[in-house]
Amino acid sequence: ARMSAHGLTSGSVAKDVNIFFDELEGVNSPSKDDDSLLHHGNLTSTSDDASRLEVVGEEVPDKNKTNGLYFRDGKCRIDYILVYRKSNPQTEKREVFERNIRAEGLQMEKESSLTNSDIIFVKLHAPWEVLGKYAELMNVRMPFRRKIYYLHRRYKFMNRIEKQISRFRGWLPRKPMKLDKETLPDLEENDCYTAPFSQQRIHHFIIHNKDTFFNNATRSRIVHHILQRVKYEEGKNKIGLNRLLSNGSYEAAFPLHEGSYRSKNSIRTHGAENHRHLLYECWASWGVWYKYQPLDLVRRYFGEKIGLYFAWLGWYTGMLFPAAFIGLFVFLYGVTTLNHCQVSKEVCQATDIIMCPICDKYCPFMRLSDSCVYAKVTHLFDNGATVFFAVFMAVWATVFLEFWKRRRAVIAYDWDLIDWEEEEEEIRPQFEAKYSKKERMNPISGKPEPYQAFADKCSRLVVSASGIFFMICVVIAAVFGIVIYRVVTVSTFAAFKWALIRNNSQVATTGTAVCINFCIIMLLNVVSKTNISKQPRTESEWENSFTLKMFLFQFVNLNSSTFYIAFFLGRFTGHPGAYLRLINRWRLEECHPSGCLIDLCMQMGIIMVLKQTWNNFMELGYPLIQNWWTRRKLRQEYGTQRKTSFPQWEKDYNLQPMNAYGLFDEYLEMILQFGFTTIFVAAFPLAPLLALLNNIIEIRLDAYKFVTQWRRPLASRAKDIGIWYGILEGIGILSVITNAFVIAVTSDFIPRLVYAYKYGPCAGQGEAGQKCMVGYVNASLSVFLVSDFENRSEPTSNGSEFSGSPLKYCRYRDYRDPPHSPVPYGYTLQFWHVLAARLAFIIVFEHLVFCIKHLISYLIPDLPKDLRDRMRREKYLIQEMMYEAELERLQKERKERKKNGKSYHNEWP
Repeated sequence: ARMSAHGLTSGSVAKDVNIFFDELEGVNSPSKDDDSLLHHGNLTSTSDDASRLEVVGEEVPDKNKTNGLYFRDGKCRIDYILVYRKSNPQTEKREVFERNIRAEGLQMEKESSLTNSDIIFVKLHAPWEVLGKYAELMNVRMPFRRKIYYLHRRYKFMNRIEKQISRFRGWLPRKPMKLDKETLPDLEENDCYTAPFSQQRIHHFIIHNKDTFFNNATRSRIVHHILQRVKYEEGKNKIGLNRLLSNGSYEAAFPLHEGSYRSKNSIRTHGAENHRHLLYECWASWGVWYKYQPLDLVRRYFGEKIGLYFAWLGWYTGMLFPAAFIGLFVFLYGVTTLNHCQVSKEVCQATDIIMCPICDKYCPFMRLSDSCVYAKVTHLFDNGATVFFAVFMAVWATVFLEFWKRRRAVIAYDWDLIDWEEEEEEIRPQFEAKYSKKERMNPISGKPEPYQAFADKCSRLVVSASGIFFMICVVIAAVFGIVIYRVVTVSTFAAFKWALIRNNSQVATTGTAVCINFCIIMLLNVVSKTNISKQPRTESEWENSFTLKMFLFQFVNLNSSTFYIAFFLGRFTGHPGAYLRLINRWRLEECHPSGCLIDLCMQMGIIMVLKQTWNNFMELGYPLIQNWWTRRKLRQEYGTQRKTSFPQWEKDYNLQPMNAYGLFDEYLEMILQFGFTTIFVAAFPLAPLLALLNNIIEIRLDAYKFVTQWRRPLASRAKDIGIWYGILEGIGILSVITNAFVIAVTSDFIPRLVYAYKYGPCAGQGEAGQKCMVGYVNASLSVFLVSDFENRSEPTSNGSEFSGSPLKYCRYRDYRDPPHSPVPYGYTLQFWHVLAARLAFIIVFEHLVFCIKHLISYLIPDLPKDLRDRMRREKYLIQEMMYEAELERLQKERKERKKNGKSYHNEWP
């Protein structure tokens, strides 16, 4: 197949392929400039579309002088802003730096702040020659031909199915989740083939207006690239804007937003003022919460790295829908089968079974029927569908990761990230300051650079690991403190004056302990960020190291108390008359008579709701309050009218900068939530539903924050979500293990199964219905002789309020022999059967789920087949187009030379 600049030759179409062009434009149709894709009726736009400048004549430059996006002449667009204070003593460094900036070809203007004459704004503009030179050096990919779309011929059967589906869709609202095409423009670079920009082959690229060929995000990225390589002092390493920001020479550096995100006119009637306004209306507004995200526009405005974060967040949120639906079904199954549950029936009817006190001295004897409500609540989360849901969630985590790899591949292809490789990064200023005395030759660049000796690197690694280990020990100590608090306060609440708290002492203990634990978690999270070592060589190395350390610490911090409740609470308490104690003083806490699962559910529910609420407040509430306070001070000093006339650089400077950790906090919040959603999901099936509801809000909160509350971050590139993918895989593996243990150890699923098949009325019959569970509660309780209590454990009441005479016996949860047997309180045969069944279940469950996970990961290819074919075909077409374009150029040159009367020899072609 061969393709010319004007179309396709007759022999270019294979028989089995239908090639068709975009409905409106062919290959040779003129390409639209990026900003001209906004609504054409809007003549007040702050965009730099040349065609619009021609329409309105001299009025637009006058407006450009006041909107804060251009130099004073109204023609040179501001690509970057530097901010410093005149009172800052680093004047000489700034002068050298700015002189070298001009030498690189950048144009510069300075202007003092309207609110503080000490603050100076340095406006930078990159002319076409500079942009072209550095775009070639940076391998910036730019559009050069319209894409050709093709479809394989469908079989008749598939066509019939598609017709039936289209008829069914006719009854439904038309694409309710997709954004209106009239409101959201198609972006040029997504409809064109792209190639690394080259000034020698500039005739290949679609250039209608040099001012708009490079969009604003690309222009600011090129300027930032230049600023990172400009010297500010004589010396090998006295280079770069980052070092000037770290030593205080400049206060801030940022690209400008494209204008206001609000407009007096409706976007539907007057179009968008700019791409920021478009993002606000179509992405950050609450009215479009059910719509898909305009990822291509997000990527164009904020860059690929931030675009990939929102793509991953949207994909994760979409994948939560089936998990939330199945989890809700499991919960509703528990609700519908509640009245048919034999175990909860027996608990509610057990008025004659008296349970032993759950704490020393002050806890009274209690009827088993008093825990009827807790038994019913436990059944909502611990029922026959729990095992199925745990297997489903383990498989879901694998499917989520495998399909994300496919989704990422499609995004990487659409965004031209397939062949992109990260350039050699510059050394971090902290690393340079620490190791500036030792140097070695960089094997890639061939230039000398600071060098960290192997012995020093090992010592740093040991110190860093020791710091993390120490912080984890602090977390464990905090959990130990919570355990002691629970042990002590059970007795305190049991002797409380208020009957409500006295009768629900265990629930009150768990609730207050979880709230205190949450406060400790948030406090330790703040402390940990200030104690993480920051000595890696480059930014990516520092980011990966910081991410791994912080995630490890915060994961342990968030989940340690949950692991304690799930696997240790009530497991090592001993039995009445021989309780195990902490420091031979405090008796270890026991589970509620209805089991420990209710404690685990409370822990997960409270922590999940509180943490997500707190994170959302800190992410959006804090910058909102900060920006409100700044606006309030400006109104008090200059009035409302003066503030509205501030140029764009002044408005952006008053916004909050993006935090120093980049997207770390956003990713960390979602990854920890993913852990909560998968690791203990067998104990809390509603976790995916809570996560889904939070994420629907999270997407719009993050969008609102990026568009309205933060300065515009630099548009940086990335191929994937980085080290977070490996962390997600690790959480997926851990979730299989923990869910196996939750079902086997924490829940009563295995003891019930053993009783139904071995000890119940249906023993030996191969049945396990509700009728087979008759007598289970009585069989799961052991008998204790009250006179065998230790002195410090003996309750203050003798239980005479139940039968009119002092109690002789009480019951407790365990499988032990009665007090008058040959071996008093020894383990029964049923205990060993249950233990063996638990171990067998863990082994079978883990092997089964891991086999399913590996089979799914094997069957799902990382690259979709249609994408692979499309990439191969387009690679072939690109080669043909380049050949045809070059051939056409040479033929034109030959004709021109013939017209001029010149003769050649040995000319090709």
